[in-house]
Amino acid sequence: MTTQNTQPVRGEDRRRFFRIDDEVNLTYKKVDSQQVSEISHVEDNILGNFSLAAAMDALSQESQLILRRLEKNDSDIADYLKLMDDKIELIARAVLLQETDFSAENTREVNISATGLAFACQEALNAGDFLEIKMLLTSSMAIVITYGKVIYRKMNHADDKEYPYIVGLDYVNMKEQDRELIIKHVVKRQMQQIRGQKES
Repeated sequence: MTTQNTQPVRGEDRRRFFRIDDEVNLTYKKVDSQQVSEISHVEDNILGNFSLAAAMDALSQESQLILRRLEKNDSDIADYLKLMDDKIELIARAVLLQETDFSAENTREVNISATGLAFACQEALNAGDFLEIKMLLTSSMAIVITYGKVIYRKMNHADDKEYPYIVGLDYVNMKEQDRELIIKHVVKRQMQQIRGQKES
C-alpha cells in the first residue's frame, strides 16, 4: 500500500530537502479541502505515462553503468549508444506531451523541493487555498500529481505582466513515490547546474 502524508512537511524535515530554481511544465486547479483529505487520485492515462517515466528513469540509470564500462573498451560504440539514448528520450518526451494535458505554454519558472513549490501565476490565490498540481519534470521525464496548500502570495517583482503573482505552497497528501521522483529530479538538476557553472 502506498504511504501518504496528509499534512504539509514542516520544521526539521523541511531542511533535509534541497530547493532549486528550475523550469517545469505545470498546471493547477483549485479544489476543496474535503477532496484533499481523500486518497489522491490519478487518471488511468496519466498513470500509464507516469509508469513509463519511472521505468525509463530506472533503465537510464542501469544503462549509464554499462556505458561507463563500454567507454573504457570502445568509445565509438559508447558514443553511438549515447546518441540512441538521446533519441529515445526525445520520443518519450513527445509521447508524454501528446497523451497528457501538458502543453509548451504551461512551462514556467519554479522554485521546487520535495516539500513544496513556489511559482509565478496569473491568479490571485489566497493563503489556505488548496490546489491540485500536475507537473511534468521535463529534465527527468517524470509526472507528479499531488495536492498543495497555498502558504503565501506576493507580488512578482520581476515585472512579469503575464504572471503578476508569486505563490508558495506546501504539498499535502503526497505519495511517497512522487516525493522520491522530485528528490531525484532536484539532485539531478543540481548536478547539471553545477557542471554548467564549471564549464562556463
